[in-house]
Amino acid sequence: MNAERDLAPLAPSVVRALNDKLYEKRKVAALEIEKLVREFVAQNNTSQIKHVIQILSQEFALSQHPHSRKGGLIGLAACSIALGKDSGLYLKELIEPVLTCFNDADSRLRYYACEALYNIVKVARGSVLPHFNVLFDGLSKLAADPDPNVKSGSELLDRLLKDIVTESNQFDLVGFIPLLRERIYSNNQYARQFIISWILVLESVPDINLLDYLPEILDGLFQILGDNSKEIRKMCEVALGEFLKEIKKNPSSVKFAEMANILVIHCQAADDLIQLTAMCWMREFIQLAGRVMLPYSSGILTAVLPCLSYDDRKKNIKEMANVCNQSLMKLVIPEDDEMDEGKQSVTLSAEPNSEEPISKPEAASSGSLDASSDSNVSNASVCTITSSERIQVSLNLDGIVQVLDCHLHDTSIGMMTRIAVLKWLYHLYIKTPRKMFRHTDSLFPILLRTLSDESDEVILKDLEVLAEIASSPAGQTEGYGPSEATEPRPGQVELHVPIRNSQLSSSGPKGLECSPSTPTMNSYFYKFMINLLKRFSSERKLLETRGAFIIRQLCLLLNAENIFHSMADILLREEDLKFASTMVHTLNTILLTSSELFQLRNQLKDLRTPESRNLFCCLYRSWCHNPVTTVSLCFLTQNYKHAYDLIQKFGDLEVTVDFLTEVDKLVQLIECPIFTYLRLQLLDVKNNPYLIKALYGLLMLLPQSSAFQLLSHRLQCVPNPELMQSADGSRASASSRRPASSCIDYTELLQHFDKVQSKHLEVRHQRAGRAEQPERRVVL
Repeated sequence: MNAERDLAPLAPSVVRALNDKLYEKRKVAALEIEKLVREFVAQNNTSQIKHVIQILSQEFALSQHPHSRKGGLIGLAACSIALGKDSGLYLKELIEPVLTCFNDADSRLRYYACEALYNIVKVARGSVLPHFNVLFDGLSKLAADPDPNVKSGSELLDRLLKDIVTESNQFDLVGFIPLLRERIYSNNQYARQFIISWILVLESVPDINLLDYLPEILDGLFQILGDNSKEIRKMCEVALGEFLKEIKKNPSSVKFAEMANILVIHCQAADDLIQLTAMCWMREFIQLAGRVMLPYSSGILTAVLPCLSYDDRKKNIKEMANVCNQSLMKLVIPEDDEMDEGKQSVTLSAEPNSEEPISKPEAASSGSLDASSDSNVSNASVCTITSSERIQVSLNLDGIVQVLDCHLHDTSIGMMTRIAVLKWLYHLYIKTPRKMFRHTDSLFPILLRTLSDESDEVILKDLEVLAEIASSPAGQTEGYGPSEATEPRPGQVELHVPIRNSQLSSSGPKGLECSPSTPTMNSYFYKFMINLLKRFSSERKLLETRGAFIIRQLCLLLNAENIFHSMADILLREEDLKFASTMVHTLNTILLTSSELFQLRNQLKDLRTPESRNLFCCLYRSWCHNPVTTVSLCFLTQNYKHAYDLIQKFGDLEVTVDFLTEVDKLVQLIECPIFTYLRLQLLDVKNNPYLIKALYGLLMLLPQSSAFQLLSHRLQCVPNPELMQSADGSRASASSRRPASSCIDYTELLQHFDKVQSKHLEVRHQRAGRAEQPERRVVL
């Protein structure tokens, strides 16, 4: 028979037995093959050994007949046993046909293939390591086999292979990683379990440094962490925990930068366990790697900020995110602000000279600025810095600001996130003011809109940011002041600062001719005041509910005199007279009642300095929008004669219910502690006749009401001037000897009051006329 001749040196009886359906007969044939191969080994007849293996592989293991394949598998295992330690010379020929049978449709045949490979590996031991990848690939498929017997067989083989890898120091990790990276993305639970078990084994081997290749498999590990099986999740947690321990022990050898974006992605996972674990890793990375993480700040903030608004159901994630946020914020230092304008481009374009392989893309995007003049300086500063430290100083401020701006625009984010965003902006304006002022024009509108937030905490933080913008010295160089308003810089929002009318400079000190400006304020201060008033004008509810709160907080954060001076200056040109009157009333109430403005009230009370007189005149001109507030300002500044003159003019005004209500409130204010000095001056009747006249004037304006009774009782307490005379009665009181007040042109101020009130009357009549026209049409 040709077939039998071709299969020599195998005896025909052996060939028949290998093809038999009974396992016992195939086992007898395998023993004969083992005996035959041992003889060839003793004779050192390698050619015959190869021939036998080839026959068993081609004619049996790869046969179309299932029984023949089973015979081939047991025969190859017998060859391996016979070869002993020499089996390593023939492993490729022995293993490949067996692995092919792993894909067989017959589960029994797959089981026999596991059994055969187990025997081959058991004999060869460490010699199989060069073939580890193909063995691992085959085993990873069997790990997910539906047949329990096959799975059990594969587990035995898997344990054997793990023992061999653990005891060997010749494992090729570099060659294995690509396969591990591919297999780790399997969705099958058993395959995932198999992968994790191998990672845990490799982690435990001292000679194998899997940490170097963690960036290759970290993403896959986090995906496995989301498996539905609790057992697999637990195994993955353990593996990740071991890696994190190694990272803490050897932070200098960890590739933090290569894993940063992986963590950013999984910090945003919908699965709580993945998100918490990734956030925990992120916390450790920020604390261990430090400024190496700064280039990834925008991504980290994108992941971390929304977590700060989580409720108690995700308390752990929220707390971890808060730690990450605080730690990242601490990494930003004033040195990050040292590169400004041209210098920044110089440094960027100089980097390729010292780190050419890393920074070529940056050089391409940094523009064509010639940095040759500063190259020596730049290189000198870089020469002592290592590659990893070079990355640390790279703060991607543009990306950070973009993320913060995006979160402020998102109305769906929680309060704690908004507060954190504002804290970041404040921190950046403190640490890197020059760089931040390049973004101020784009941030300014949303910061103003945030003043309408429902939360007081958010508004307070927002005011802190706006106050820092308005007072930072960096804003003076980046922006432009009122004197430069006619020549705005390209790319900036043009700020039209009102120019004072000639009539304003014709009276009073020269200080009235310019907008308020002190060393603590910058060019954005006036812009802030203009836009804040616009905000109040367009959103009256904000003015009613939060207006006083906002202005009082600003007076704590900024210079109160400057705030009132600038607002009065802007309101003087306000076209909406009703809003101007309302705003003046609000400012006046704050001025008279807020504890934050105690010093400003004292400054106005005596008008001893040119600055205080300047401020009084500025306030007066705007306060004229509201007659009663103008009188109260005169009471505050002890200008009683002028107050009396104003009240005399009230007879020519249109007296409305609102007007009388304001007079009523003024009477209530006079009884408050703020006007204690005014009430005491009523004792000096001789030197304060106009104060008494002014109060009587208010009394005559009031209808018979509780306020009328209150003021009437107060005036009844004014003593008889004859009884109050004494030896020193001829001495002038403090209020009557104020030479400083002679510097103020009260006649001109009265004329200004008349002019403003005439405008108000005209506007009210126009408004009333428009309201009557539709009614007339209906009658007709």
